Amino acid sequence: MSTVRLEDLARGAAAIPLQPASQDIWDKKYRLKTKQGEPVDLSIDHSYQRIARALSEVEATPDKQQYWNDRFLWALRHGAIPAGRITSNAGALEHKPATSTINCTVSGTIEDSMDGILQKVHEAGLTLKAGCGIGYEFSTLRPRGAYVSGAGAYTSGPMSFMDIYDKMCFTVSSAGGRRGAQMGTFDVSHPDVKDFIRAKREDGRLRQFNLSLLITDDFMSAVHSDGDWPLVFPINIKERDEVDLTDPAAVVWREWPTTANYVARDDGLVACKIYGHIRARHLWDMIMVSTYDYAEPGFILIDRVNEMNNNWWCENIRATNPCGEQPLPPYGSCLLGSINLTVFVRDPFGPKARFDWDEYKEVVRVFTRMLDNVVEINGLPLPQQREEILSKRRHGMGYLGLGSTLTMLKLRYGSREACAFTEEVSREMALAGWEVGLALAQEKGPAPVLARDYEVTAAMLRCRPEMERDGWKVGDSIPGRVLHAHYSRYMQRIATVAPALVNALAEHGSRFTHHSSIAPTGTISLSLANNASNGIEPSFAHHYSRNVIREGKKTKEKVEVFSFELLAYRELINAKAMPLSDKPEEKLPDYFVSADDITPTEHVDIQAAAQKWIDSSISKTANVPTDYPYEDFKNIYTYAHAQGLKGCTTFRFNPAAFQGVLVKEADLENTIYRFELDDGSIVEVKGNEQIEYDGETHTAANLFDALKEGYYGKF
Repeated sequence: MSTVRLEDLARGAAAIPLQPASQDIWDKKYRLKTKQGEPVDLSIDHSYQRIARALSEVEATPDKQQYWNDRFLWALRHGAIPAGRITSNAGALEHKPATSTINCTVSGTIEDSMDGILQKVHEAGLTLKAGCGIGYEFSTLRPRGAYVSGAGAYTSGPMSFMDIYDKMCFTVSSAGGRRGAQMGTFDVSHPDVKDFIRAKREDGRLRQFNLSLLITDDFMSAVHSDGDWPLVFPINIKERDEVDLTDPAAVVWREWPTTANYVARDDGLVACKIYGHIRARHLWDMIMVSTYDYAEPGFILIDRVNEMNNNWWCENIRATNPCGEQPLPPYGSCLLGSINLTVFVRDPFGPKARFDWDEYKEVVRVFTRMLDNVVEINGLPLPQQREEILSKRRHGMGYLGLGSTLTMLKLRYGSREACAFTEEVSREMALAGWEVGLALAQEKGPAPVLARDYEVTAAMLRCRPEMERDGWKVGDSIPGRVLHAHYSRYMQRIATVAPALVNALAEHGSRFTHHSSIAPTGTISLSLANNASNGIEPSFAHHYSRNVIREGKKTKEKVEVFSFELLAYRELINAKAMPLSDKPEEKLPDYFVSADDITPTEHVDIQAAAQKWIDSSISKTANVPTDYPYEDFKNIYTYAHAQGLKGCTTFRFNPAAFQGVLVKEADLENTIYRFELDDGSIVEVKGNEQIEYDGETHTAANLFDALKEGYYGKF
């Protein structure tokens, strides 16, 4: 049996056996096999050997290849876990020649034309086929009912075209055996914003999408002041004579992802027709009710994303990858990797429970080089994607197991001490990573975008007034490495703790423009980390069920799992311990908390502590109980905005709307599902009861969900 080993402990060496669900997920998702289904990877460690070999072969000489193969393998055995596409596809060209090692992409800007829409559908299909997730902004499409002069008709609006992308994604992912992942973003000022908010309330609609609104600072100000909010869309050059461009009641000028075919000024702002107004608080309440009942749309604070972007001078970000941790420009791509923090806990649950900072920082250093090497074997299908990633060499290193690690250190998730640890573990990852970014630039050269010179523009000086104070003038030439190191808001923060490092980065540049983001890590946590908590999250629960897709099965399968910290506690401290037990001999300590035990503000506080040192973004979900009061729920989002987050997502179990991936037995036990039979009679069963249907056995909850959502029998 495969095991995850703890270091030698004060109480003696211990091995935590890999639970069956973890072994099974590795076998189904990450184990390399021939096209006949025969295993190529003989074990998880054999998978690590394949990955280390593939990434070390990027090095320039045989001696370096051998040295870094050994170092990469050491890091993989000590908590470095590449994201799923790397783990599945690195070193697998012989068996999977058309797959990518990149998890995250964003589409090129979808232009408001039939050619533009269908071209991006085609590009997205190729991207999904390669195994990548993809995000798009759909508010570049004109609103429902707008006149299309070329067609002599009225458009059906963005939502109808999103349906095309949704069906394409389901078809491509079904053929490839892996569920496709898409993000659809939408500007809060678009005239169809209410349709976007309600889009997923229709059973089975847009189920291949996560949805997020692009929330601006101006909108949040309008909410706070209880003002009216204009709903706008750009004016096509063919329509310029139909609107008085000087009338502020009819037109506003604003930034837009593209100026092509729109009325634009010399400063780049685009004329937008005002279609109407809505009270900002009314629209805010619509958003909050939808997130409370349906967990969507998410909430991306897009002005803050762009203000804090390391590439602030050459990118306008309008979309993210499917889980939101990577805001990316058009055709942007990013590879991911996470460090399993539980590996560095010494004497877990013991009197001298501590974190091994030295080994952690060394794993960060080695893993940074490993992830940078992935760029060379990216396997992206589109030339625009390849050009983008080679120019900027973005990667997103994060961590997983934060919740499990805090428990093993006897800290309560969300407490002041836990926030301090979260900030420290994020800061040390950042500093070690940027040190390697500098060293790699000196060894191999900086990211090309940082090696170029740029002309100082009025827009640069408007965004960064300190440049003018430093003597820069419009028309001057300035190196990209200086714009990155001295004038990105994030690197200015790094300079407060490592000024010499930032000065050196301004002189030599960095190998990459971005280093960190925290991904949700769902299946790599469950498989390769023995169900350590996902990403930055607490454990969902300590004993629960996970709904997994099985190829050939007509519904999702319910799989029983334990949290890593519970397995470790039972192995090291008390073999009888169980969550929620009233028996004194089975009780867990108070610091054993799970998602529902954490208040929403504690969720936000942890995210804010990490975000300070994470240069991209963070995938984080504030789980709230089904009976959580709505008025309290609304405050989560305003608190997130006040704390400086780039985004916020919540989840409240609502069986009337959907089944989550992670499910607690108590929720299933307390939920009644109603099935109407062919003869019109009604059968009512609990969510955790087994039902035989169509020659297979299903849980009632999963069968109900599959029939309602329309995916029954389509995996």
